[in-house]
Amino acid sequence: MGWARATIRAALLALALLLIPPGAGRAASPPKEIVLGVPTSLTLLEGRESLMAVRLAAQEINAAGGVRIGDRRLPLKVVSHDLRGAALGVAVEDAVASFGRFLNNPRLNALVVGPFRSEVLLSSMDLLAQRRIPLLGTIAMTPASEAMVLKNPAYGNIFRVGLNTRYLVDYLISSMRFLEQRFGFRRVYILNQDVAWARTTASKMIRLFFRRAGWQVLGQKSFPSGARDFSQALEAARAQGAQALLCIFDSPHSGGLARQWRRLKVPALLCGFVSPLVGSEAWQEFQGQVVGSLNVIFELGNVPSRRYPPAAAFYQAFTKRWGRQVQSGHGPAPSYESVYILAQAMERAGTLDPSALVSALEATDRRGCMGRIRFHPDHQAFFGQDPQREALAAVIQWTPKGTRRIVFPPAIAEGDIELPAFVPTP
Repeated sequence: MGWARATIRAALLALALLLIPPGAGRAASPPKEIVLGVPTSLTLLEGRESLMAVRLAAQEINAAGGVRIGDRRLPLKVVSHDLRGAALGVAVEDAVASFGRFLNNPRLNALVVGPFRSEVLLSSMDLLAQRRIPLLGTIAMTPASEAMVLKNPAYGNIFRVGLNTRYLVDYLISSMRFLEQRFGFRRVYILNQDVAWARTTASKMIRLFFRRAGWQVLGQKSFPSGARDFSQALEAARAQGAQALLCIFDSPHSGGLARQWRRLKVPALLCGFVSPLVGSEAWQEFQGQVVGSLNVIFELGNVPSRRYPPAAAFYQAFTKRWGRQVQSGHGPAPSYESVYILAQAMERAGTLDPSALVSALEATDRRGCMGRIRFHPDHQAFFGQDPQREALAAVIQWTPKGTRRIVFPPAIAEGDIELPAFVPTP
C-alpha cells in the first residue's frame, strides 16, 4: 500500500503543478513601456486635438530618454479609443459600455483626457474605481465628480487638470462684471446648449451673479446639440433690449451664432464660450463675422500669450509637430500637461503601482503652459488669475485685424475690450 500512497502523492503533485499559472513563483517581468490610454470622443475637435497634444508630450518625453522608474527608463506608448460619448445619437450607457471594454486592457498604466461629456464621466466612475489606475481628465467639466472624490476614497484615482464649470463661472462673472464697470451693461439674454455642463454654467451664472448683482435676465433659450438656427432667440434679445448675449456652446454647428448676430446686427455684445469661434481659423471660416465677439479660452496654452512664454512655447510646439495651430479652446493644453504630470509622478513614486501614483499625483506642483498646476483635495486643479500661482483660463476678443487679443485676466491681458459699432453704450 505504501507504493500506492506514493503514486497518489505523485499524481496530486503533478496535477498541482499543471494548475499553477505560467510564470507563478517567479518575479513578474518588469514592464518594457508605460501605456497611456486616451479614451474620449475623437470625432469632436476637442477630443482629436487633445489626443494630438498627448502624443506630442509623449514624443517629447521619449526623445529625452523616457520616464525614469528606479534605475530604468521606460518609453511612453499612447493607445486611444473613441468613446463617441459626445456624438449625436449616442446614448450615455453605450459610451460607458465602450469605456468598460477599453478598461479591460490589462496593460494600461494610466488614463488621460477621459470622457468628453460629464454625463459619461459620472456614469463611469464606478468602473474607474474598480480598475484603480489614475485618470487625469481634461474635458468633462462637472464638479459633481469632485464631490464624489471627497465623499468616497474609492474614487481617489480620478483627477481633473482642465477647467470645471465652477471656474468657468468665475471667469464669466469677472467678464460680466468688467462689462458692467466699463460700459454700464446690466441686461443679458442667455443662449445655451442643452447638455449638462452648459445648463449648469447658465444656472450658476443666474443664481450666483446676475440675481445678486441686480442684472436683468431677459430670457434664456436652450438648444439641442444639432441646432443651427438661433435667429429667433437673437431677435427676442433685440426686442427686449439685451446689452449682452451670454452664449454657452460646444457643438460644431454653434458657430452660426456669429454669422446671425452680425447679419441681424443685434445691438448686444456676443460673449461666453462658443467652441467654433475660439480658434485662429474661425476668422476665415466665418468670413470675419466673429469680429468683436468675446470668448473664454478654457485653458491658457490653447491660445498663445505674449506675457506668459510657456503658453506660447506649447502652442508653437503643437503647430510645428502637426502643421496646424490649436483650434480648440478646451482640452489640448491640459492634455499635454497631464502627460508630464503623470511622468513626473511616476518618477517621484519610483513605481507604476496605482496607489503610489495617486499619492504622487496629489503632491503635484508643476509650472507648465497653463501656469502653475496643483490639485485641491478633491483632485481638481487650481485655476485663478496669476500664472505664477495657479492655472489660467483666458478671455479673448476678435479684433478687426483678424487676431485674437487676450483681454482678461489682467496678468496676461494684451488690451481692453472694444464694442462693435452696432453695440451702443448706455
